[in-house]
Amino acid sequence: QVQVVESGGGLVQAGGSLRLSCAASGSISSINGMGWHRQVPGKMREFVAQITSSSITHYAGSVKGRFTISRDNAKNTAYLQMNNLKPEDTAVYYCSVWATVGVTATYWGQGTQVTVSS
Repeated sequence: QVQVVESGGGLVQAGGSLRLSCAASGSISSINGMGWHRQVPGKMREFVAQITSSSITHYAGSVKGRFTISRDNAKNTAYLQMNNLKPEDTAVYYCSVWATVGVTATYWGQGTQVTVSS
């Protein structure tokens, strides 16, 4: 089993910054990629950013230039540095981990709330 725990959410004013962390633990053979999605009530979960095992990154257009994803392979941890936050960034942010534990699957955390006030 893989446990995924997010942290770092909170309330911030527009223009501010937050840093989210995502820690994966368990009997993990390898982590192929880690990523962030977000969801607001009544809407589908949307992609935010991902980072591969070789540190190749991809971003949603709405956050490109403002958010930066990184990872510490030794700690099985990913980070999402969010700068110049906007009220429309308000959502629950979920971490996903594409890991091999016998078989390769995607594991999700429970989410962390990010609220940006105007």
